[in-house]
Parts: sequence; C-alpha cells; structure tokens
Amino acid sequence: MSIFSDSIRTVADFPKPGINFRDITTLLKDPKVFNASIEELYRLCKDKSPEKIACIESRGFILGAPLAFKLGAGFVPIRKKGKLPAETVSEEYTLEYGKDSIEIHKDAIVPGERVLLHDDLLATGGTMQAAARLVQRLGGIIVGMSFLIELEFLKGRDLLSPFEVQSIIKYKSE
Repeated sequence: MSIFSDSIRTVADFPKPGINFRDITTLLKDPKVFNASIEELYRLCKDKSPEKIACIESRGFILGAPLAFKLGAGFVPIRKKGKLPAETVSEEYTLEYGKDSIEIHKDAIVPGERVLLHDDLLATGGTMQAAARLVQRLGGIIVGMSFLIELEFLKGRDLLSPFEVQSIIKYKSE
C-alpha cells in the first residue's frame, strides 16, 4: 500500500449493492496527502507541457484545478448537460443503465492547443472517452490523461487507447 491508497476510504454497497465506492474525501481532508497527490500528478504530467487541463465534473475539478495552476496551464471544465452558461458542444456516452452527455464551452480550446484530460477516477473509461472526443472536436491535441484512481479490473484504460493514461492509485479487484 501507499500513502495515497491508505488515505482512500472504501464504502461498501454505495451507491448500490455490490459496489465498493472509493471515497477520496478522506485523502482530501489530509493536507499532506492532498498536497502529495498534486505533486505526484504534476510529476507524472509535467513533461507533457499541456496548455490546458480539461477536467470532468465534479471530482475531477478538485485535483485538476491545482494541477493546472502548478503546470502553468489553463483550466477547462467539462460538465453535465445544461451546466455551462455559454455556447457549448456536447458528447453522448453510454452508462450501464442508459446514456448521458457532457459539454464543453465551444471557445474553451483553440485548435492545436495541447490538452491534458483529468478526472478523479478511471472505471470503464466511457466518460473520459467522451471528453476526449469533445477536445478533439474543438481541435485540441490530447497529450495524455491523468487520474487519481484507476480501477484496473474494469479495463477502462483499454477503451482510451491510443492515449497515454497515468494514474496514482490502482485497484486490481473490487
């Protein structure tokens, strides 16, 4: 185990029976571990030289904003449908129980900009795949994807090929 994985609380049967929810709030409340997680993400991503960090609502914002600051990059929110105030482009993705969509401001990324995508957790990869399609539709160049947690047993990384995926905490099983 590591300082990071030791700081994650597992909540059984949340949000439904059979799911072990990886709760990052226990990591976030510890300033030393929270800071160390930002430093580790920075270490993993600094050589990619992103101009923007595009983060998925809402927990992706928590680590993505300080990461963008540390990298000297702009922060771009990717939100659920209807949450952004200006003109957007949207992308639909499949969930185990149906479909959902995410949006980005149409002017958030300039064609040719180097973009790092970030979220707190990689499970099946569907949301991040939709986020990648949004960035590409705006002409962004995806230089990588970063996550605090990766649930390796769900094989989300496979869906995100050919992009480079970085994660700090990896769970091999439920």
